[in-house]
Amino acid sequence: MFDWQNIDTVLLDMDGTLLDLHFDTFFWLEHLPLRYAQIHSMEIEEARQWLHERIIEEQGSLNWYCLDFWTRELNVPVAELKKEVAQKIAFRPHVQDFLLSLKQQGIRTVIVTNAHQDSLSLKAETTNLDQLVDHVICSHDFGLAKETFGFWDRLQEVEPFNKDRTLLVDDSFAVLESAREYGIRYLLSIFQPDSQQPKREIDGFSAIDHFNEITPK
Repeated sequence: MFDWQNIDTVLLDMDGTLLDLHFDTFFWLEHLPLRYAQIHSMEIEEARQWLHERIIEEQGSLNWYCLDFWTRELNVPVAELKKEVAQKIAFRPHVQDFLLSLKQQGIRTVIVTNAHQDSLSLKAETTNLDQLVDHVICSHDFGLAKETFGFWDRLQEVEPFNKDRTLLVDDSFAVLESAREYGIRYLLSIFQPDSQQPKREIDGFSAIDHFNEITPK
């Protein structure tokens, strides 16, 4: 798929790429509606429908990912509610071996995530994922989502990388397209970000099922 001799830096999404997206899917579609209904004395299906419509309104913006925003909007402690189902946080297959192999090859690994700092902290505490890479960058610190073109310029300021020698792995097509427009040479997607959802058909980007398909030997 590509020659590791030509890659110095690997930028890695977190949710749906390194970690199973099922935790987030379950939280936003199942657990949050249940707890929202309990807190606000609503029927669960009524809460589910309202939450879905409200959350979709923010898709593509940094608010979509911001737990502080949703705590204010919904009047529920979103970060605390996430802790209630933290046992569902899990690595996708072969991630630890892949990251270890990159470290042994001297390739710099950087997690670049749209996840809110509170969500990032919970997942780092649960998995020690932050200990397996060289750097972790949260888009909220820039005030820009990864889908936004200006994000990549800000990233260069704090984590300089050669666009021609960098691989980005991300399950979001919008993020991959933004990175392509910026000029990042190597782009890779994930067929099945959520282990409980069907495998996706992907056009326009190379993709893998699991990281053992590309782990340097």
